[in-house]
Amino acid sequence: LPAGVWVALAFAVLTSVLLQRTVFGRHVFAIGSNEATARLCGIPTTRLKIVIYALAGCFFGAAGLFQLSRLRQGDPTVAVGLELDIIASVIIGGASLNGGVGTVLGTVLGLALLAIMQNGLILIGVSSYWSQFFVGLVILLSVSATALSARRKRKGNIVE
Repeated sequence: LPAGVWVALAFAVLTSVLLQRTVFGRHVFAIGSNEATARLCGIPTTRLKIVIYALAGCFFGAAGLFQLSRLRQGDPTVAVGLELDIIASVIIGGASLNGGVGTVLGTVLGLALLAIMQNGLILIGVSSYWSQFFVGLVILLSVSATALSARRKRKGNIVE
């Protein structure tokens, strides 16, 4: 595997440990779930969001360096259009659009599933426009399944 894959896996493991095993990670999930409640619980939300964005900036910088080493030139338009794929990977991986729920492993598995699906569509000769349609359809199905699961969970917790 290329060095970029190993670095991405190392970042994923580091991020997973950071989010699951530290107070910082609990605070991140608290802010993602409900920022106002997190602030009322004494979490310094403004400072924590600055740290989160700085950490994300470091990850983006590392991704840019690997892209630069691959292309041998800087091109700010090289990742235009990948936003849908990124959102789809996170949603397929089990994260909630409402925030506060999700895992790094789920996102990595969602990315793998999305890549396999897109490669399969290319291999059977499906147009790239239809490929984007299927990605959107998978996002809709995943969000619907998550909403249905949350509704069932809420319905089961109601005492009548």
